[in-house]
Amino acid sequence: MPGTVGRIPTPPAPLSGSSTRTEAAAAVLGHDWAGTSLGPRHSWDPAVRAVVDLILASPVPMALACGEDLLLIYNDGYAALIGENHPTAVGRPAVEVFHELWHLPGVGNVLERIYRDGGTFLEKESTLPLVRTGGVVEQAVFTCGYSPVRDGSGSIVGVLAVAAETTHVTRQLQSLGEVAAALAGTLTLDDVARVSLRYALTTFDADRVAFAVDEGGGGWRMVRRIRGELIDEADERLPPLWRRTAADWPDPLVQAARSGTPLIIGTGQPLRESAADRHDQKIVSLAAMPLRASVVRGGLSVGHQAARVWSAAERALLAASAELIGQAAERARRFETQHGTAQLLQRSMLPEHLPDLPRLRIAARYDPGVDGNAAGGDFYDAFLLPTGRLGVVLGDVAGHDVRAAARMGQVRAALRALALSDPRPDAVLAGLDRLVASLAAEAGTPELFVTVVFGVIDADRQELALATAGHPAPLIRRCAPDDQPYAEYVDLPAGAPLGLGARPAVATVRFAPGDTLLLFSDGVVERRRQSLSAGLGALAEAVAGAGSGDPRALCAVASAAVPGTTEDDVAVLAVEHALKPSRSASIEVPAEPTAPGRVRRWLTAQLGEWRVSESVIGAAVLCTSELTTNALLHAGTAARVEIDLSAERLLVSVADSGTRGAVTRAQTDTLSSRGRGLGLIEELSDAWGTDPTVRGSTVWFELLLPAE
Repeated sequence: MPGTVGRIPTPPAPLSGSSTRTEAAAAVLGHDWAGTSLGPRHSWDPAVRAVVDLILASPVPMALACGEDLLLIYNDGYAALIGENHPTAVGRPAVEVFHELWHLPGVGNVLERIYRDGGTFLEKESTLPLVRTGGVVEQAVFTCGYSPVRDGSGSIVGVLAVAAETTHVTRQLQSLGEVAAALAGTLTLDDVARVSLRYALTTFDADRVAFAVDEGGGGWRMVRRIRGELIDEADERLPPLWRRTAADWPDPLVQAARSGTPLIIGTGQPLRESAADRHDQKIVSLAAMPLRASVVRGGLSVGHQAARVWSAAERALLAASAELIGQAAERARRFETQHGTAQLLQRSMLPEHLPDLPRLRIAARYDPGVDGNAAGGDFYDAFLLPTGRLGVVLGDVAGHDVRAAARMGQVRAALRALALSDPRPDAVLAGLDRLVASLAAEAGTPELFVTVVFGVIDADRQELALATAGHPAPLIRRCAPDDQPYAEYVDLPAGAPLGLGARPAVATVRFAPGDTLLLFSDGVVERRRQSLSAGLGALAEAVAGAGSGDPRALCAVASAAVPGTTEDDVAVLAVEHALKPSRSASIEVPAEPTAPGRVRRWLTAQLGEWRVSESVIGAAVLCTSELTTNALLHAGTAARVEIDLSAERLLVSVADSGTRGAVTRAQTDTLSSRGRGLGLIEELSDAWGTDPTVRGSTVWFELLLPAE
């Protein structure tokens, strides 16, 4: 037959019988080759038949581009690579099957050159777009080898292609780089756990992953992720749900962490003795790797619900991952130790509780700058004077170190002592000026920079006396009954900072019921590449537009009033002169499943006794139940629920002592996978926010009361 390849008169040798059981072999053997340039199969050269037999019997992806037209013959492994091109690609010219790729380097030019000139070619890494089953186009990575196929006379009759797809391995290596970058940005063990679990679950296609570290006292704490768990962005920002265990916990993860030796279980019930639920019981194979860290003992485990053989490459990747995670865990442990010291120092410098007065409601907020790891120099205080008036202060000692915090403590203690002796603002700041000058002389440095604003509130006379030494003037939100709220800065010259011979002037202004005083640090209004006047204007606008003059709400509004980030500390103190005395109550609930129900019953009874409308009670109970549930789930500590009812609003706060940081408004869809989320609070409340403190975290919401 004209155009056939290697026609011989002897009968052809049969192809391997085993290959006929594969799908690709059936397509090849069933194809009408007589109508092609190769001619019928029985006329093929024995060398060609031997190569085809090898291809069809091999589990490795292989293909033969045969004859002048480079007609394709391939096996099941290659069929899986070309996706929907199979089985129509059998017997068709390669240029037709791969017309979209033919012009790319390493594809058509290589096949044509080898068929024409001989030689071999190895493409160690080639990225090609492939159409997978279902029509999905994917960029796949291959290692491909090409060599000529010769007939009995030595003539080249085709090109043999042996391909190995390395897409999965390449992606695993890429993900290792990604997790290294993500771990570099972690600060706490909570952060390390979140990144590690998310990475291990996707990279190793696992059904269960776990991360454990030692507690330092012999015990362990472990957190896991299960495939299919609902983990949204808000959950990712909240502390993981750690499980604390004894030192002799029989989990393979702890065994690996304690011994420092990897533990690989290909099949069985590796979690039989330590299973917490059915998810653990379903795990059949498990790989547990120690973190190999000098300071922190811990490990990472990856489990599957089917038997698995871990290749040498996968074991190496898992070991490299555990080493990166171990380094991040060590950094996090050091950070948490330093952070705890800074928090302890900060806690000792700031007031434990602010005065609880019937007509003056007080709240404060402190956000540490930089990375939260250093004790700052900003401080606030509010205290009753012997005359029955209220002293309020907010100051800033330059620096973000232990020395700045210590000086802040000295200034705060001295200010209170001076005010208790003589509460006149100018006299207090004059005494502080002498103290700071003395401290600077003692330290031998002129760089002791301290600013402060101090005021005395007389609720009976509805007056406020203020003096400042280098500090921004306070802001007052005016809200007389039936009038539109507005905000104005007190006309008060800033003067020189303390220690420079300050001679502060005193301004006495009206402070009527409905007004709220706001003291703030410069971290509230100062931003890079933005004028101070722009920041002050944004703050005044935000405070004037607030839904109420509640001090807690205004502290949150003020902290977020100026867009952009700041490396400085943010301190705010607000005092509201209430139109009418408010009523308040609180309840402490333990970290147990019945706590949300107890809170719902208590809140319903308390608000009912206060004759609050049913619509407000319903919204308050729903929101408070959600916040209590999440405080218990994500902090693991007892929660304190406080309610404060005034003539115009109901304020509810839920505080815990276990969380770090704050939930932002960008994460309102779902706070907990077990609850209805902050979207509920967003929908039902008139205002809400979080107050990060050195003692934990407080989430609050405000409901405005309908007009009578």
